[in-house]
Amino acid sequence: MLELLTTAEMAQADHLTIAAGHPGIELMENAGRAVADIVTRQHPSGTRIAIVAGPGNNGGDGLVAARVLQERGYRPRVLLFGGTSHLRGDALTAFQRWAGPCEPAARDFAPDEVVIDALFGAGIDRPVEGQARDLIEAINSKACVLAVDLPSGINGTTGAIMGAAVRASDTATFFRHKLGHVLLPGRLHCGRTHLADIGIPGSVIDAIRPRVWLNSPSLWLESLPIPKATGHKYTRGHAVVVSGEAFSTGAARLAARAALRAGAGLVTIASPPEALAVHAVANLAVMVRPVNGAGELTDFLRDARRNAVVLGPGGGVGASMREMVLAALAGDCAVVLDADALTSFADQPDALATALRGRQGTTLLTPHEGEFRRLFSALSAISDAPSKLEKARRAAARTGAICLLKGPDTVVAAPDGRAAIVHGAPPWLATAGSGDVLAGLAAGLLAQGMAGFEAASASVWLHAQAAVAAGPGLISEDLADVIPSLYQQLYRWRAEQASRHPRPE
Repeated sequence: MLELLTTAEMAQADHLTIAAGHPGIELMENAGRAVADIVTRQHPSGTRIAIVAGPGNNGGDGLVAARVLQERGYRPRVLLFGGTSHLRGDALTAFQRWAGPCEPAARDFAPDEVVIDALFGAGIDRPVEGQARDLIEAINSKACVLAVDLPSGINGTTGAIMGAAVRASDTATFFRHKLGHVLLPGRLHCGRTHLADIGIPGSVIDAIRPRVWLNSPSLWLESLPIPKATGHKYTRGHAVVVSGEAFSTGAARLAARAALRAGAGLVTIASPPEALAVHAVANLAVMVRPVNGAGELTDFLRDARRNAVVLGPGGGVGASMREMVLAALAGDCAVVLDADALTSFADQPDALATALRGRQGTTLLTPHEGEFRRLFSALSAISDAPSKLEKARRAAARTGAICLLKGPDTVVAAPDGRAAIVHGAPPWLATAGSGDVLAGLAAGLLAQGMAGFEAASASVWLHAQAAVAAGPGLISEDLADVIPSLYQQLYRWRAEQASRHPRPE
């Protein structure tokens, strides 16, 4: 259940289910009962519950929850926003089944009341104003708020705050997560998210065909390279990391070590002559070779065994870096462009896009938000996109490269529209050098022949989980050393998966 849905796709899921013979009120009853179940698990019978119900189906879910909670011995009161004249369809039926009174939606809550936010849900697409905004601000004065589907005021497709938004301690959602549950700032308003089955069959996914997923091993585990008994270091690929000058070699070493930990059979740092000594004393398993400028890099990469290269970490910004990037892109190996390699094209984004679109090999761009903005700010079709996901997708489509747009909600987007969004990366991952490690992990997987979208997604997951395992106080040097334990876990899952689904002879 990794698919992430837009609000339009969720509406299609509802429509397909109802058209197949499942009444909409049945889905609403199941949704409202799921909300009540969360309250029942968290609060004792007799608790006072304020249900803020809007005029749409989200409000209908809240009305069902109110009735069920009353039947279970809770003390609910319904605050109906907009009055009964706006109720239609299933929401009207839910209102008619509610035997209790309805109060106008006021801003006053009792100190001991739990609030159920059933005001707007995921469907809002315009700024919240007036009384609705006042009501949301009042809800935000409460510590315990359960949002129905999505906190009111959060756009379900972009994760944006539409003027004002409820800050929930818990969110109950249905069938599949929405994009607004994982994209920032929406994710920060959801609290703990609970996914409930309300009777929508999984088969509707085949008709909807969503193109965005939560970044989880299930998405790419089958293609994860696993060493074979008959293999050796030359069959596991050779990653190259291009280093900067002697005073900025640390980033290249971090990337190189990560590429080796990711499983590349060999890793070489391509170093300017003046930095050779620094690299030689600081590396053991990573090799070091003198490579000076774009011409020598072209010659170095002519060896087809050197099948993945990273440029950018500590490499310096300017014409020399641009020339080396173009030299790497002119070859056939997989190319990872990070940091300075991207910033060097801030004034020439079309030159980079042209070089990217013209190549056959895999290319991965790994910008953080600042680097992305510098590179694509002049291209309004990309910079004006309504969400981080859409920005990454448009950049991938424009360049023909996979775009890995970093942050707490890192997005991996492929040129064909596929995308994966990470969930659960800890805040202590934001530390110097962590992006260099990510670039190295991706290069190590690409060197082993993993497809670009899957390699980028896997590297993001490994990066985040390594940070979780290392814990607070993490520095970037810690990340690569956690990878072996993560691989043990992934290999075990892969073996279990294979035993459950053996391939035919």
